Amino acid sequence: MPRDTLTADRIVREAIELLDDEGLDGLNMRSLAKRLGSAATAVYWHIKTKDELVRLASDAIWHEVELPDLDATDWRTAATAHATGMHAMLTRHPWLGQAFGSHLLHGPGQARHNDLSLGIYEKAGFAAADADRAAATVFTFVLGSTLGPAAQVSLNRRLSKSGADPEQRMADAMTRATETARQFPRLRERLNTTAATEYAAAPDDTFAFGLQSLLDGFEARLTAAGTSRHT
Repeated sequence: MPRDTLTADRIVREAIELLDDEGLDGLNMRSLAKRLGSAATAVYWHIKTKDELVRLASDAIWHEVELPDLDATDWRTAATAHATGMHAMLTRHPWLGQAFGSHLLHGPGQARHNDLSLGIYEKAGFAAADADRAAATVFTFVLGSTLGPAAQVSLNRRLSKSGADPEQRMADAMTRATETARQFPRLRERLNTTAATEYAAAPDDTFAFGLQSLLDGFEARLTAAGTSRHT
């Protein structure tokens, strides 16, 4: 395909698909160019480096997260919707969590969500510095909640490439983990009531439980601060 049919947007969209399929380690300009039906030199003409491509792809997927309307809803509903949207996006694109630790990521897509987060917690009643802390706390929780699924995707991909049977390797590892866990009373009790295949998995609704617990804490803190100002 001739170079002039390429655009940076098309390259970024294809890069996101490649990243979803192969992860950060699988992204290179040669593989991307093959998927685009082009030459690697043509890709470089539009986007100069792999790091810049990762930055652009990372920023593009932030646009998948819907921005709640702060004028039409209360702060807690907005916080829940925003955090849940970020969690879903990070789960769809597990490579982004890894990219946060290995690339310098910035752009308008991410910035508009940072700005919204500050607005949510300022609307809740936090002063600017504490709104920043609240937004960072929620984002850290959201990001951490997606690391398990992201690690599973990465592990399955690595085992498949090594020629191993991912399901068998996981089953063997789970058997060994279960044997170790049975040495400890609380873990043993859980195993007695939970299928071994579910032992390592977080209980249902763990993310929702954690998020609402965080927001409960914020609300209690704001209530206490309001009470102290009026005593």
